[in-house]
Amino acid sequence: MRKLDTSLGAVQWFAFLLANSLAFPIIIGQAYHLSAVEIAGMLQRTFFVVGLGSLLTGLFGHRLPILDGPAGVWISIFVVMGEMALQTGHQAGPTLQLLEGGMSVSGFILVLLSAAGLMKYILKLFTPLVTGISLMLLGIQLSGTLLNGMIGVNADTSHIHKWNVLISFSVFILIFALSTWGKGWLKSYAVLIGMMLGWLAFVLVNGPGTAMHFNSVFSFPKPFAWGLPHLNSGMIVSSIVISFVLICNVVTSVFAMMQVFAEREKNKKIEGTHTLENKGNLNRSTFMNGVSNILSAVFSTAGVVPVSISASFVRMTGQYKIKPFIIACAAIIIASCLPVIYTWLSTLPGQIAYAALLTTFTQLIGIGISAVLREPLDSRRLTIFGIALSLGTSVMFLPEELTAHLPTMVQYIISNGLMVGTLITLILEQIWKPQKSKVKKGMSI
Repeated sequence: MRKLDTSLGAVQWFAFLLANSLAFPIIIGQAYHLSAVEIAGMLQRTFFVVGLGSLLTGLFGHRLPILDGPAGVWISIFVVMGEMALQTGHQAGPTLQLLEGGMSVSGFILVLLSAAGLMKYILKLFTPLVTGISLMLLGIQLSGTLLNGMIGVNADTSHIHKWNVLISFSVFILIFALSTWGKGWLKSYAVLIGMMLGWLAFVLVNGPGTAMHFNSVFSFPKPFAWGLPHLNSGMIVSSIVISFVLICNVVTSVFAMMQVFAEREKNKKIEGTHTLENKGNLNRSTFMNGVSNILSAVFSTAGVVPVSISASFVRMTGQYKIKPFIIACAAIIIASCLPVIYTWLSTLPGQIAYAALLTTFTQLIGIGISAVLREPLDSRRLTIFGIALSLGTSVMFLPEELTAHLPTMVQYIISNGLMVGTLITLILEQIWKPQKSKVKKGMSI
């Protein structure tokens, strides 16, 4: 029975890794007007890097079941620079090579910071208020994107297929219901059940998806598919800023998972074993994330980062053990080298993947609120909370034309509500100190 649970858990983690990997190649393919062959190659490389990055960080970094997925900060930069390149008549190739260089720089910065032992100073900035607001804004910001994905609206079309929308919302409701009110295996495998039934329904309504033809049994992901990395001064500066955003993502994701494990241990009245010292070592996690970003540059895909919704997934499904997660990571690495498998996996309907991801985001905001409430909400913290959340949310509704003529990095910061809210919280927490030092500052490694 234990082997069956491990196997089914690994299959469910595999499905979750798959869902988190599908969106990026589609988004970037649209932004850069890439061909179907180029998108398929990017999908293969994304599978490989997501699997390898998650495996390395799970074994040698935080040692927790947290997947490494394409980082929102990198996806945003990819989209902004792609739009600028198309508007100015430049080709996609040089822009993508510049992004490879940027990911390499960010990766080396993360490796150097952790190797030099500087993380213990940086981590003092990330108080529970900072991580909590970051989690809440992440849930708010990406929920709209995921909802559009469920409906089937994108940059190329606004036409809605009503039956596909009905199926995607049915998947969302089914996963939510099973994870909330289901018992036993129904609760544990809610995401897997929802995705498989949704995929079957899509096939019945639309017919099977068309997978690309392949000429070989084995195909290793191509390194530097966009060409060798390039750099300029603007990208170097941007990469330095992005490195600190990635650190924030690492801290937030590890903290969120630690909180989920702490809740479980408290509810089951068992001795807590998941501490920052023995399993959530953020110094190791940052080092391995640097390695993963370098791998992302080498294999021409978006830089990856431990994603916070892993905590939501674990809380929702009860998949606390790391063994199924490790097996799933190894499986997706193998799948990325077998064209017959990754071309078939690419036929998973995007609307089903978005529905499964949106279900996990319903938990993420709650985890963020719990993080904020770890310390008393005095007038100072309430004010910082209100300013950061309101401004961070407001920025999400600004028209794109407002920042179109600004430098790329400024465009990204001003148009990104998560970045604005997190930076405001970081700054106010440092310059507006509490009257008495009753608050536990930051996190230890």
